[in-house]
Amino acid sequence: MIDLNTPRVMGILNLTPDSFYDGGRYNEVLSAQKQTEKMIEDGATFIDVGAASSKPGANILSPSEEEKRLFPILKALLRSFPDSLFSIDTYHSITAEKALDMGIAMINDISGGNLDTNMYETVGRFSVPYVCMHMQGNPKNMQNKPTYDAIIEEQLLFFSRKIKQIQEAGVHDVIIDPGFGFGKTTAHNFEILNGLEHYNRLKAPIMVGLSRKSMIYKTLGITAVEALNGTTALHVVALQKGAHLLRVHDVKEAVQTIDLLQALN
Repeated sequence: MIDLNTPRVMGILNLTPDSFYDGGRYNEVLSAQKQTEKMIEDGATFIDVGAASSKPGANILSPSEEEKRLFPILKALLRSFPDSLFSIDTYHSITAEKALDMGIAMINDISGGNLDTNMYETVGRFSVPYVCMHMQGNPKNMQNKPTYDAIIEEQLLFFSRKIKQIQEAGVHDVIIDPGFGFGKTTAHNFEILNGLEHYNRLKAPIMVGLSRKSMIYKTLGITAVEALNGTTALHVVALQKGAHLLRVHDVKEAVQTIDLLQALN
């Protein structure tokens, strides 16, 4: 129902106390509502709501703690913005199922189904899109010397197998995410971005999550707070190489980047 031939923006709403950039800013109903309203006004097509931090070294969050953080705020958001499209960032199928029962439009799973084998079947029952991300390991250990022989080729094989499994579970719309920063070195991240056009072979929309990532601020010797300009620069590259969906903290700037490239093309 959403045409991704024109790239779209997914706004990030972190309900966590410890996310790498904006942890603790939006874990109350009022602040979450204000940020959601701003992102929608700025042009976000989707709002991705997450209650579990996935920064390097983060522990796996239990479903009960995730639901405690997520559902009071999510219920308020659905009441306040009934016509908006919300995605849930979760690796637990039980959380996904409860959110889908509430009318959520998409599931964004950083584990690609590897942390919960029931995820594909759960999403398939509701016939909603599923974002399959690649991560080596889990958030706790993913940055402990990530190693690949040929990262792009390995990811293409990973996604081709995953797409088949996901579709067999009844999911019709699969979006792939190479997982910048999830079990990758800075060099791996730039190699993926430099070869992003190869992922179009999979014939699935590509989502990129480059927003304020360490590959930007470590390369430039700055902080995540200062990494908006670098984020925009890499978004241009990703869009030119075929990205369909930008997952971002800064919606207005991402929408402007898309608009300018659409005018150029």
